[in-house]
Amino acid sequence: MATILVTGGTGTLGRLVTERLRADGHEVRVLSRRSPEHPVDLRVGGPALDAAVAGVSAIVHCASTQRGGDERSARHLLDAARRAGVPHLVYISIVGVDQVPLGYYRTKFAVERMIEGSGVGWTILRTTQFHDLLVRVFRGLAKLPVVFVPAGVPDQPVEVAEVAERLAELAAGAPVGRVADMGGPEVQTLADLARAYLRATGRKRPVVGVRLFGKTYREFRAGGHLAPEQAVGKGTFEDYLRARGGGSR
Repeated sequence: MATILVTGGTGTLGRLVTERLRADGHEVRVLSRRSPEHPVDLRVGGPALDAAVAGVSAIVHCASTQRGGDERSARHLLDAARRAGVPHLVYISIVGVDQVPLGYYRTKFAVERMIEGSGVGWTILRTTQFHDLLVRVFRGLAKLPVVFVPAGVPDQPVEVAEVAERLAELAAGAPVGRVADMGGPEVQTLADLARAYLRATGRKRPVVGVRLFGKTYREFRAGGHLAPEQAVGKGTFEDYLRARGGGSR
């Protein structure tokens, strides 16, 4: 079996990718700032990164943050991968990064382009939003007596464990470039998803759609972040809420 490095391996997605790969018999190196095995800040790089990358047959790059630094982190990782002769890097991205002009999406798209031009064999998977992201958003919004959501915006959340399984499958194979997007099983409005969250958590709040302005809002309303033709996920948002007691409230 292969030796595979998972960046962001202590995070929500990376932890599940690690578990899936180990269950399949692979040796996994977990890299993150909090990893006891390979405690590396990718924004800094250095000898510890080179040591983590040395001898692996693939890297699954899950490390990401909306606080900035993803491009610098990717540059350090790709440089280390080239020095070590790593044949395959798998990157998790987001559906719509090339359409929705959101700052974080633009960063993810820039990282995609860096990987494509790196000279390292690559595979990129774009998915729709994870269920737990919506729960975090709704949990914050539900602190008010009225839950305000962007009017007319659909979403297609996907189960993170299913994404982890797909990434593990891709990491065990050869580089194949951009693969088909992966979307959740249902497209629903944010308002309906918010109501589902409120029901599951026993909260009584009116949900009010607020019309926003700007190109980002227009692209979200138009569904630039959706993959309805790739609704391959099986777990619905309601399934997620039931399994986790309302998303841990």
